[in-house]
Amino acid sequence: MTLRYRIEHTTMYRYSMPVTHAQHLLHLIPRQMDWQRIRCYQVRIDPEPTQRFVSVDPWGNQVEYVAMEFSHEHLDISLLLCAEVDARPWALNMGRSNAWESTVRHLRYGGDTPLEVSSYLYQSPYVRVKNQLADFARDFFPRGRVLWEAIDALNQYIYQNFTYLPASTTIETPVMDILLERRGVCQDFAHLMIASLRSLGLAARYVSGYLLTEPPPGQPRLQGVDATHAWVAVYMPECGWVEWDPTNGCLADERHVVMAWGRDFGDVSPVRGVIQGGGAHELTVSVTVEPGASSEPE
Repeated sequence: MTLRYRIEHTTMYRYSMPVTHAQHLLHLIPRQMDWQRIRCYQVRIDPEPTQRFVSVDPWGNQVEYVAMEFSHEHLDISLLLCAEVDARPWALNMGRSNAWESTVRHLRYGGDTPLEVSSYLYQSPYVRVKNQLADFARDFFPRGRVLWEAIDALNQYIYQNFTYLPASTTIETPVMDILLERRGVCQDFAHLMIASLRSLGLAARYVSGYLLTEPPPGQPRLQGVDATHAWVAVYMPECGWVEWDPTNGCLADERHVVMAWGRDFGDVSPVRGVIQGGGAHELTVSVTVEPGASSEPE
């Protein structure tokens, strides 16, 4: 099954005082993969930057560097993306895995763990490895349990027992607070699941992108009410990287459009940077995900 999308993502900053100099990094160039084809994308920036170029970050994502060396009182960044997404290739191997302990031993002592996998075994700025998180995860990882079943049980537990509550956290909210308060947003649930898996010795990475959300029956699709989404990919030697979505209690599928991946949110933030001046600022973000569209940019 193939799903087609037209995605618009707009970020607008309004500053109370002029910004005299700004540098930004944009993770807005989507990844091309065998099962995800980018038919078009366009990033527009107003005002026009003084410098603008694309490079590749340590995680293999394309990242755009933008600099504005002049006074400005606003910044508008808009992405138009047309994509086709197929079923994930590992869907054919669902359930194929060994006991989770054997995967941990393989990752620690196998000697043939790829570098791009070992990078996701250790803690990162927003994902700490802690004994308390390992204790939390062990309820789903009893001795001898098949890895696939254990990960799926953890994914389902977070979905069923944690409350999705917008604006209840910030990017600075520690993972342990999420575990104690049992509420947050998609990035919090992804960080919690990743931290729990890494605390057991498994490799897990943060995936950012977009999710197709359906309106209630009989209601029209609203424009600009969607948001960027986050989920988790776990390395399984038998299947490769397999993606779980703890916010929705499911495996990632054709509804999930991948933009970038990294150790945590800090590696893949859509827009981040530093500015001089600006005073107070107002940020507005709008995302629209439309199914069944594949038109080219105007």
